[in-house]
Amino acid sequence: MPSTNVSAILIENTSVQSVFLQREVKIDFYLPTNIADPSQLSLLLINDGQDMEKAGLQKILDQLYAEETLRPLLCAGIHAGEERRMEYAVASEPDYKGRGAKAGLYTSFVMEELIPYIKETYKISSFREKAFAGFSLGGLSAMDIVWNHSDEFNRAGVFSGSFWWRSVDQSDEEYDDDKHRIMQQQIRKGEYKPDLKFFFQCGNMDETKDRNQNGIIDSIDDTLDVIKELEAKGYENGKDIYYLELKDGRHDVETWGKALPVFLKWGWSSDK
Repeated sequence: MPSTNVSAILIENTSVQSVFLQREVKIDFYLPTNIADPSQLSLLLINDGQDMEKAGLQKILDQLYAEETLRPLLCAGIHAGEERRMEYAVASEPDYKGRGAKAGLYTSFVMEELIPYIKETYKISSFREKAFAGFSLGGLSAMDIVWNHSDEFNRAGVFSGSFWWRSVDQSDEEYDDDKHRIMQQQIRKGEYKPDLKFFFQCGNMDETKDRNQNGIIDSIDDTLDVIKELEAKGYENGKDIYYLELKDGRHDVETWGKALPVFLKWGWSSDK
């Protein structure tokens, strides 16, 4: 694998041939070079790995390691394919337009191809923790995979998540926020899963739409409603759930890059 040394981390760019997705999936790995105890290494998968350079992940990791504020963390940036809107979504149910129809295949790729590949390549039988994060639709995907595979994952990181994802068009007369947003319904119908932790980030300038005219933009409303569903299951806000709202945050990679250090220190601070 071609690699580049950057002070505290080694970057490796490779690809995995997926039988499930019938395509080659590019992966960028960010591996800490000073690992005194491999059993302390955690794994973080990140959707839209092609955006990690723009988000500044390399510099962020390097700085946190230099400050000795981050526990050892192997990050894997998974590049999106041409069918991003079909692969990134909720595996159990496509949206009202049929988008997300390949989310189940993407989940199978992650669980049955990518994670075994990582363990074999880096000779690690188990990680201290496993987490999944993503931006926008990639955040919805990460949340869905973590929620449905709590035996594998401990944490989810969702930046401006597409929690509006719905089974009925909002312009339809029968549309109801309380019934037709897919992720909220999945959590409501699911069960409490011990040890899961959730990080959510929204920006006040994520969008301008406010479908219920309550003065709060939809992206924030939808995220807060996900949090309400989690709280109803028994998760504690402030303990199991961390919510970050950026005043000038937009729906873009630069904003998500500003939130990444907060997320990383929330999940893997060396003080913990």
